[in-house]
Amino acid sequence: MTRGDADVEIAGDERSGERGAVSRRTLIGVGAGVLGLAALTGAAGLAVENRLLPGRASMHRLLGLNGPAGTVPSVAPGTLISGSFTSKARLGATCGWAISYPPGSSPGDKLPVLIALHGYSDDHTNAFGTAHLGLDRFLAQAVKSGTRPFAIASVDGGDTYWHRRASGEDAGAMVAEEFVPLLAGHGLDTTRFALYGWSMGGYGALHLASQLGPERISSVAAVSPALWHTAGEAAHIAFDGADDFAANTPFGHEAALAGIPVRIDCGTGDGFYPAVRDYVSGLTPRPAGGFTSGGHDSGYWRRLAPADLAFTAAHFA
Repeated sequence: MTRGDADVEIAGDERSGERGAVSRRTLIGVGAGVLGLAALTGAAGLAVENRLLPGRASMHRLLGLNGPAGTVPSVAPGTLISGSFTSKARLGATCGWAISYPPGSSPGDKLPVLIALHGYSDDHTNAFGTAHLGLDRFLAQAVKSGTRPFAIASVDGGDTYWHRRASGEDAGAMVAEEFVPLLAGHGLDTTRFALYGWSMGGYGALHLASQLGPERISSVAAVSPALWHTAGEAAHIAFDGADDFAANTPFGHEAALAGIPVRIDCGTGDGFYPAVRDYVSGLTPRPAGGFTSGGHDSGYWRRLAPADLAFTAAHFA
C-alpha cells in the first residue's frame, strides 16, 4: 500500500481519517476524479489500479466498481437498553453504551454476547438503527431465520484506536475490565464473548482478541479493519509514534490469535485493502471471509452484516 493510497482513503472517509485536512481532501478528491475519468481511456487508470499512482479507492467509487450497497432489513428489532458510565480506563470519560436483544428475549436473559467496536468518529449508537449499520435489525432477521439468539452490545471508545495510548487512556481495557462486567451485571453470559468491529473498530477487535486470547474470546469478525504496513503510512491519530505502532500493529503478532475463530472481510476498492490482504495472508489457518467488490462505507458493512452475525453465532459454545 502506497502512502498515497493511504492518504486518499483517510481523507475520503471520516471514520478512518485525519481531521482538519480540508485542503488536502479537496485536492485529493479533484485529482482522484481526474484519474478516475482517465481510467476509461488508458494508461493513467491502469497505473492507479496497480497503485503506481494514488487514488485507487476514489477511482473505484467514482466508476461504480464497489458493488451493491447492503440494506437494513425491514424487520422489527428486539428490546434495546442503554446507559452510560464513567470510565477509569478512559481517564474519566463518560462512555455511552447500548445492548440490543433479539425478539423473543428480554433484559436479564442469560444470552451470549457480541461486543461491537465502532469506527473512527463514531460512537456506540452507530451500530444500531436504520440510519446506521442496523445490527439490531440484522440480529432480529437472523434469529427469525433460526440463528441461535444472542445479544449485541456496543460502547463508546472515543478515537483512541482501542489500545493504550501515551496519555494512559486505554479503550481496550475499558471494554475488558469495565464494560464486560457491566454486561454480566445485566445477566449476559460473558464467560467467553465475541468481538466485531468496522474500520478502526475492526483493528480494535483484532487487537483486543489477540490480547485476551481464546479463553475469553469465542470469535472475532473484522470488516474493513484499519491496518497499515508501517508507522509512516498510519494516520497520525492512530498511534503515538513508531514504538507505539510496533507494539500494537497486528503485523508480526498473528500467532496471538491462535485458537480464536477469525473472519476478516475487506472491499477491493477500500484503501486499506492492500494491508488487509497482506495481513490475512500471514494468518494460519486462513480466516473466514475474503475480498469482494466494495468500498470503505456503511453500504459494504451492511452487505457483510448477515455473514458476520452468522459466523459469530456459529462459534458461541
